[in-house]
Formats: sequence, structure tokens, C-alpha cells
Amino acid sequence: MSTTIAGRVPVSAVLPVTEIVVLAGRRLRHLGRAPGRLVGVALNPLVMLLAVGYLFKNAINVPQGERYQDYLMAGIAMQVGLACIGPTAISVALDLRTGLMDRFRSLPVSRPAVLVAHALGDWLIGLGVLALIALAGLGIGWRPQADPASVAAGFAVAAAFVLVAVWAGIVLGVLVRNAESIDSVGALVLVLCTFLSNAVFPARSMPGWLRPVVEWNPVSSFADSCRHLWGTPAQSGTGFPAEHPYLSAAAWGVVLLAGALWIGLRRFRATAE
Repeated sequence: MSTTIAGRVPVSAVLPVTEIVVLAGRRLRHLGRAPGRLVGVALNPLVMLLAVGYLFKNAINVPQGERYQDYLMAGIAMQVGLACIGPTAISVALDLRTGLMDRFRSLPVSRPAVLVAHALGDWLIGLGVLALIALAGLGIGWRPQADPASVAAGFAVAAAFVLVAVWAGIVLGVLVRNAESIDSVGALVLVLCTFLSNAVFPARSMPGWLRPVVEWNPVSSFADSCRHLWGTPAQSGTGFPAEHPYLSAAAWGVVLLAGALWIGLRRFRATAE
């Protein structure tokens, strides 16, 4: 018979939540002592937004005559998630290499709570960077052409992508566990997933043989969903993902998140034992 708090909530249900909150707070406190991690996540999207969205906004044609700033903003929101992959992976790998798990073994801390706390802390960091990027976008002329509810829904889609990307970083961290290798892989993922999608350039501007890759890239589906919700539905492709961005984004999100949860938790539990 499980112990209850105030005769209602089982302790077994409360403890994991408490552990997650405490460990996520530890992750955020580390950010205060090493703010370079936040700068690293924000730097790439911010530079891309200012360099491409402001300096070269008149040099790029967007389908249906939309303004390039409005088209680009969804792609930059996706880049925030991609920029989270490397720092998250390095943090997880360092926890495994520096003996932190040895200390956790002597405490009544569940193994899944450690990873979930990493995900929660880094997701909150990603949301903060997303808010910063939104303010920068407004500064260079981005204007959503939709009602407040749709704009909020678009940011919810972007937040969901950041969560998926954070869990992808966790998987990378538990599989590779070498900071130098993770840094290289994370940078490669950021570049390839950005430029092999419609985040920055429309799929129709790509070579014909590359368009299917661009259209079926999960980044493209999430970016197109945000564009529709923000009132700038510049359809840049002709395939199923371009015609059904919400369905494609939902399918990719479920598959990627479920796969990352299964691989990450299973591998982390095996490594920590």
C-alpha cells in the first residue's frame, strides 16, 4: 500500500516530479554561472536573422509575393531548436563522464528524472531564446498577419519543435559521450537541417533532385505550420508535406519524440548502471 500525502496524492507520484523540478533548477542555475551556453544557443539564429533577414531581404524572392522577413521568421524559430541540440548533448555527456551519476546512485533519484530534468531545463532555455528571436524579428520588420490566437499557436508549434530537438540532443549525448565529437556533429546537424529544408530558402528554388529531401525534412513541415498560423502561408513546395503541413509536423513530432524518448531513456539507464 503506497503512502499518501494528505490522504490524496501518492508519494510515488510526487517524488519524480520533485526530482525533476530540483534537477531542472540545477541546470538553470548552472546557466547563471556559465551564460556562454545561452549565448551559444542564441547566436546562430540571431546572426542568421539579422544577416539574411535584414541585409539580404531584397535579394531573395518568396512565393506568392510575401515579404522575406515574414517567410524567414518561421525558419529562424526552427533554428533555435536545432541550436539546442549540441549544448544539450554536451551537458548530458559531461554528466555521464564526470561522475555525476555515481553520486546519483547513492541517492533515491530515479534515472528517468535526470534526463527529463535535462530536457525541461534546456527546453525552458530554448523558449527564452525563442522569445528573444521574436523580439529581434519584430525589430527588423517581421509582422504576423493573423489573430493573436493563431500567432500563439504558431509559437506553440515552434516550442514543440524545440522540445523534439532537445530530446534529439539527449540521444546524441548518451550515444556519443565525447564533447569534441558532439560539437562537430551538432554543428553539422544545424547546418544541414537548416539548408536542406525550406527554413531559409523556398523549396522551389532548390535543384529538382533535392526538392523531395527539402520537402520531407521535418524542419520544413514545422516551419510551414508556423507560416500558416502566422498568416504567411507561402507554399514553397508541391508535395504532401507542403500541402498538409500540420499533419506532417504532427506525424514527424510524434515519431521523433517517441523514438528519442525510447532510445534516450533506455541508453541512459544502461549507461548509468
